[in-house]
Parts: sequence; C-alpha cells; structure tokens
Amino acid sequence: MTLHRITLRDGADLDGFRRAVRRLVYEELAPQHVVWTVDEAPDLFGGETHGDAPPVSLPRSLTETIGRVVCHRDPERYALLYQLVWRVLNGERELMDIATDPLVHRLELMARAVRRDLHKMHAFLRFRRVGGALPERFAAWFEPEHFILEAAAPFFVDRFRSLHWTILTPVGSAQWDRAALTYGPPARREDAPAEDAFEEGWRGYYESVFNPARVNPVAMRSEMPKKYWHNMPETAAIPGLIQTASQRVERMIEQEATMPAKRTPERAIEAMWDQEPKTLEELNAIIAAAGPLVPGATQAVFGEGPVHADVMFVGEQPGDQEDLQGRPFVGPAGKLLTRAMGEVGIDRSQAYLTNAVKHFKFEQRGHRRIHSKPTAGEVKHYRPWLMKELELVRPKLVVALGATAVLALAGKAIPITRSRGRAKFGDWQGYVTVHPSYLLRLPDEETKRTAYEAFLADLRRIRDLAQADPDTGELPLAAE
Repeated sequence: MTLHRITLRDGADLDGFRRAVRRLVYEELAPQHVVWTVDEAPDLFGGETHGDAPPVSLPRSLTETIGRVVCHRDPERYALLYQLVWRVLNGERELMDIATDPLVHRLELMARAVRRDLHKMHAFLRFRRVGGALPERFAAWFEPEHFILEAAAPFFVDRFRSLHWTILTPVGSAQWDRAALTYGPPARREDAPAEDAFEEGWRGYYESVFNPARVNPVAMRSEMPKKYWHNMPETAAIPGLIQTASQRVERMIEQEATMPAKRTPERAIEAMWDQEPKTLEELNAIIAAAGPLVPGATQAVFGEGPVHADVMFVGEQPGDQEDLQGRPFVGPAGKLLTRAMGEVGIDRSQAYLTNAVKHFKFEQRGHRRIHSKPTAGEVKHYRPWLMKELELVRPKLVVALGATAVLALAGKAIPITRSRGRAKFGDWQGYVTVHPSYLLRLPDEETKRTAYEAFLADLRRIRDLAQADPDTGELPLAAE
C-alpha cells in the first residue's frame, strides 16, 4: 500500500496534527501507512487537495496528552501520538488508563518533560526594560528544552497584561502589545537587554532574604539548573552568598538572643484576618499571600467547585500534578476519584473538591518530587482556612477522604477503620472513606478490585445522603 506523507509545521503544530488526524481517520489509514515529517512551510498530504474531514471524538485525557506531547522535541512524537489515537479509536477506548502500556508510558514521560519545561519557563523567565523605548517596553530571553513558547505565552499575558513585552527564544518569539498576542521568528540572546535599573534593588532584596543556615548548592542546582542563571538577576549574588554563608550563620547565632520571639502559625493567621473573608475569593487571596508552611510548593491549590454544592470532598494535600496545574485532584488519585464518581452518578462539576493542606509538601529525589505526609502540626496550621472554606461553601454533606482529612475536620486523629461511614464534624453532616491514593498503593489486582468496589459503595451512599431531604432525612424514590 502507498505510504502517505504528512508534513507539519516545524515546532509544535497542534492545529496541523488535528487536521491530519481527522483526514487519516476519515480515510481509515493505519499508522504503518503514514510517514510524518516537519518543514518550515508544511503542505499536508504532499500537496493533495482534500475537503474538511469530520471531527474525531477522543477521551479528554488523550487530548490533553496530545496538547503536551506535540511540544516535545522528539521527532517521533507525531507518529507515536497517531498510534495512540488509532488504538483508542479501534477497540482500546480505555487505553489511557493503562499506565503500564509501553506506548502510554513513553508518551506520559514526554508529556511530563514538557510540563516540567513549562514550569521552569514560568518560574525562571525575567523581563528587563528595553532602554530608551517609548512607550515603555520589556523583553526577556529564555532557552526552552522543547517547543513550549506558544503554550507558555498566555501565562505571561495573564500575569503582565498591562505591560508591552516580548519573549525571545532560539525557536521563536512572542509579543504582547497590551491588546494582541503575536508570534515571530527565532531570536538571539544579544537581542534581549542584558540588565536594567530595577535589578540592583531586586538583588538587594534577594540578599536580604537569603538564609545562609539552609544553603544547599546541590538542591539549588536541582531546583534551578545553572543554564537558567544568566536570565535571572538574583543569581549573580549566589556565589558570594554561598562563600560567606558560614560567617553569616555565626553572626545569626550571636544575635539570636536579641531577636523577637517568632509568631506561631495560629497568631500569623489571626494577624492576617484583619477583616473576616466574606467570599472564597477573599479567603483564597489570604491563603496565597501567606505562602506555604513548608517551602518548595509552586503555588497554593485552592478548592474547586460551586458554592453551596451538595457535597464537599476533602483530601489530604495537593500532589505533584496539582501543584503544577493549580487545581485539586488532577493527578493519578484525582483521575481515579473522578472515574469512580462518574460510575455512581456523582457529577464532579457539581461537587466541591479541596484539601486539608493547601500546599504540596514533598521530598526531592533526583528530578522527582515525592509526596511527604503532612504532620499534625501542619494540618493544624491550615485548619482555620479549611473551616472557613467549609463555612463559605455550606455543603449538605462533607466527605473526609483519608485520615488527614478526618484529623483536619474532627480536630483529632481517628483511624479510618473505626470511623468509616457516616460521621459528624461539629455541626456538619459528614462521611468518612479512604483516600483514592490508598487504592493505587494496594499490592495486587484482587485486593485493588475489592477495595475499589467498597469505595464505590461508599460513594453511592454519599450520593444518596446528599440527595436526602435535610429535614426528614428521607431519600428520593430513585435512590438505592
């Protein structure tokens, strides 16, 4: 059979890939009959003329993977993605849930590398004022590992909407003129300003907050590789700060007796609440301003869902994916919870999902961030925020997912084996069940199947309790 050549735009050509997939699926062309190439001036299907093909319906998890993997530098990315699409459309609809499948695993590693690159661009890109430019303009230089410029640029539009700025990279450029975002050709590092007047003040601030007692050059390079240092004004001070760290620690010890007593987390929270938050937005602003109790988290992860939802699910803390995306329950445990909710008829979009602890606590192991269980003291630190969140949402039923959520809601540790089922958390009607991450950690498939069925039974009960009449407690006729 004749091979069909698909030529896409160099870089991350998501639109071209979508159009190609529609045509290939419409013509029932299997992956082994397609050759994928890239070019600066692409011509899909080698110049053949085709009408528009109908859209292709794919699972959301697959479309999200496609959106990330097309940004990867691997030249095989389009061929691998089309193999995945073909298999999903030809009898393997649940393929994305099989993490051990070699193709799924490889593409997930590629998607993870792109997400990591996006995170670094969001964190390490620095704008500098373009000298003499009127109106005032700013520019930044960045060297991404992958083709992420178009995926990353909207973040900076949201963050710096009032500025006129340009991002320059070796693979392309992006410009925001306070009205429209446009993309242009690659640039050179010398096209960006080397420094500006603001940087001296920024370096002074960085030096003032640098803690010499916690200096760890290996961890610093792991979190912020040296390739990004030349983009960031504060890094110019790092060698000198490391060199003088021991002397600064000695001075800190000598001055310790004269330092004021540190405020407890509870007093810090009370001081921040000069005005009682009246909305979730006001509460979230307080949480964001407070910062993480344990350093390292990218951002606070707030609750998600409608105010006055019937059911409020409370988990332990954000995981790696939640920390990067800024949304609760989007990682492996969250996907399992969403699937289970769907099986019993609970609409995730109509429930409110949050965590007892609002920041990701982890241990760095190489390039991986491994979840670290919050201590009772840390749960206590975040508890006033959770209680205020509960007061503002006012659900009919609050569900504790796991022991940490029980500790936060009840104010004391209670084993899940004793408390599983209906519960009372102060004035709130509650229900206790396991955290979905527990199901992922079970050792064998039979144990997992049994535990998952028990979890589904809990969710059915939660569904029915949320639908019950608040005055009589009677369930609707359709309930089991």
